[in-house]
Amino acid sequence: MAFYRSSVRTLALSTFLVALPFHTALAQEADAVGERLKAVLAQQGIEVSWSGISGDASEMVISGASFAVDGTSEKVTLGDIRLSDITEANGGYTVGTVTLPNYSATEDGATVNVSGISLTGLKLPAEGDTDPVASMLFYKTADLANVTVSMDGKTPFTMNQLHFEITPPEGGDAAEFTGAAEKFTVDLSVIEDADTRKTLEKLGYQTVEGYFELAGSWQPSDGSLELSQYDISINNAGTLGLTFELGGYTPDFIKSMQEMQKQMASQPGGGDNSAQGLAMLGLLQQLTFHSASIRFDDDSLTGKLLDMFAAQQGMKASDLANQAKAIVPFLMAQLNNPELTKQVTTAISTYLDNPQNIEITAEPENPVPFAVIMAGAMSPSPQDLLKTLGVSVTANED
Repeated sequence: MAFYRSSVRTLALSTFLVALPFHTALAQEADAVGERLKAVLAQQGIEVSWSGISGDASEMVISGASFAVDGTSEKVTLGDIRLSDITEANGGYTVGTVTLPNYSATEDGATVNVSGISLTGLKLPAEGDTDPVASMLFYKTADLANVTVSMDGKTPFTMNQLHFEITPPEGGDAAEFTGAAEKFTVDLSVIEDADTRKTLEKLGYQTVEGYFELAGSWQPSDGSLELSQYDISINNAGTLGLTFELGGYTPDFIKSMQEMQKQMASQPGGGDNSAQGLAMLGLLQQLTFHSASIRFDDDSLTGKLLDMFAAQQGMKASDLANQAKAIVPFLMAQLNNPELTKQVTTAISTYLDNPQNIEITAEPENPVPFAVIMAGAMSPSPQDLLKTLGVSVTANED
């Protein structure tokens, strides 16, 4: 799976460009704004440079732009970035539209091409603005028209029409965000492991198509971060959904994390980062866990799996399902949690009889500090953590 690790790293780098704050709100003092831009990005661990700036507030161009991330020696060249409809208010700027050039990167034989990259409503706070929220540089929308990964003459991954929207926090309201990709396609024939490829072929998944959607909110005042939707849907398979809610993710926490990351990145290669690692763990103790869930909505995948495994054992799918239902209570017994064992047994039986959906939820009565979660995970009885987090399992519920 080396190809997939390489592809993910390269894709993450290219997709990161969408969120890069190229807030070159270039007004009359281009050089001064340029220096401010460099200073703002440097605080976030990004070194940006360009060969020139031209134009005016109606349309400006940053020529030969490139950037490097702290802790890496690689410098990424972007090319010319176009900014239009720039307005100024109280020393700050809003860039109506930012258009980035098409981008291509190759690593370990995998090439990622990204086209149609643009941002709208990009905010650049005034110099000296001490508002921690303003310094986070929000935008209204971000778009990627197409992302393609190619390797050895094949195209294992494509994604079309990736779109994000953000409503900044104003007047005490939480920031809200949504995102979606209209379509993605994955060619599973490039998987290196022959047994895995053979299994996928039996299931009819040589190539899969799907889409994803996400939504959430963030309240800076108390650091409440909620991912209310993160659904990845595969046609003729099913939808995997994730949600979570955390507390303590405040602007001060984010700033501290950024500073810690910069310190770790500044260490020479092979240097000892143990002190910073412990400090990072200390920062994480400021977070609290409120809830999380993982849910699968079936779209024929369960039936296909039962049919395939039953055929391998010379059984009927219904007999295999009954066998699985009988084993579950014995597997759960080692957790020494009768209530959860009953829930899981009932949920799996219900789901296998009529595959619709199954969901695991963690919802404690009160927020749980991350320190308690970490201590529970390392304790001699980690199963007690399931009770602390209020874990439950249900099936075929709306």
